[in-house]
Amino acid sequence: MTDTVLERFLRYVVIDTQSDPASSAQPSTEKQKDLGRLLVDELLAIGLSDAHLDEHGNVYATIPANVQKPVPVICFCSHMDTAPDFTGTNVRPHVLRNYQGGDIRLTGDTSQVIRVADNPELNAQIGHDIVTTDGTTLLGADDKAGIAEIMTAAQYLMDHPEIRRGKVRILFTTDEEIGRGADKVDLEKLGAAFGYTLDGSTVGEIENETFSADGVDIVISGVAIHPGTAKGKMENAIKIASEIIARLPKDIAPETTEGKQGFIHPVDIGGSMEKARLSFIIRDFVEDGLKTKEALLEEITKEVMKGYPGSTFTFSVREQYRNMKVVLDRHPMVVDNLVEAVRRVGLTPELHSIRGGTDGSRLSFMGLPCPNIFTGGHAYHSPLEWISRQDMEKSVETIVELVKVWEERTPD
Repeated sequence: MTDTVLERFLRYVVIDTQSDPASSAQPSTEKQKDLGRLLVDELLAIGLSDAHLDEHGNVYATIPANVQKPVPVICFCSHMDTAPDFTGTNVRPHVLRNYQGGDIRLTGDTSQVIRVADNPELNAQIGHDIVTTDGTTLLGADDKAGIAEIMTAAQYLMDHPEIRRGKVRILFTTDEEIGRGADKVDLEKLGAAFGYTLDGSTVGEIENETFSADGVDIVISGVAIHPGTAKGKMENAIKIASEIIARLPKDIAPETTEGKQGFIHPVDIGGSMEKARLSFIIRDFVEDGLKTKEALLEEITKEVMKGYPGSTFTFSVREQYRNMKVVLDRHPMVVDNLVEAVRRVGLTPELHSIRGGTDGSRLSFMGLPCPNIFTGGHAYHSPLEWISRQDMEKSVETIVELVKVWEERTPD
């Protein structure tokens, strides 16, 4: 077993762990457990004697405390699955040593080019070792970089008992990419007071705020009649659904919003003349914004339905996750300690909002306040994904320093 962060990362990304939103199982794909079993073996090998894989594919382990004072137990968490957006089968990672600038043309599909114009962060990578795919798969730095960084930090802490530390828990989850990463986490068994997800991007960034998120399903029951005798009678559910989509405001869409602006986003449409179904995700940073957008979508639906008196619809809203900043603001030391750790590794901390969510969103509202730490990855969920070795090493250093900060700031 090798133990540098790059060697670990290269070992993990070749294991296919894509999750499947069409599956109702947890984990949604059994292959996620392939990585889980490997991680358990490696955790046991570095001395974390309680490391184990539960029936849902989650991995738990403990770095034991080596001080007597009551340092709060903290947890580091990453997810093992990769996104369904692009294939993660037969990943062939490539390491471009001593990057000297310019666009990076990928070797397996030469039409795929990581362009500096689209990735200005590359300008800060001169001299770094850049890891990419060959262009035919995603890389899986989201979130196998986080896993490699936690594993490397765990090895370092175990190899350096002179570093004073409280108890540290490790958690690797499944199915984060399909919104189920925290569903089967046992917080009582985890036994942590505070947590940190390793699932961010650019070094130095601390993500302490996420979207709040709901899903909306609209089911339309039309009037089905043989098309030969349909005049004045047929009400085609497919056309009704299409009208609803057509009336969505163009300025409240993912492709026209940024920053703190929320959106209404159709993610699925299907059905027949008799019945059609529309699925949406609604996003905003404040809950009132969610309610306003859901009310607008329902009003659009009602207006469309007025033209189809024989048809009916149902409109259902389901909560997905909420902005973790609401919880983190009640426990300022969680972010304050992280800010100090980032400074200690020579970076400038930058607080960021995520136009999305992480396991940390759910975990925060489950009782484990949990901001997000950078991993160094970029262009996630695509064949143009990339990460640098040096940035991963900075993340490892940050984890180690954060453990030190918690111990130092806890009174005897």
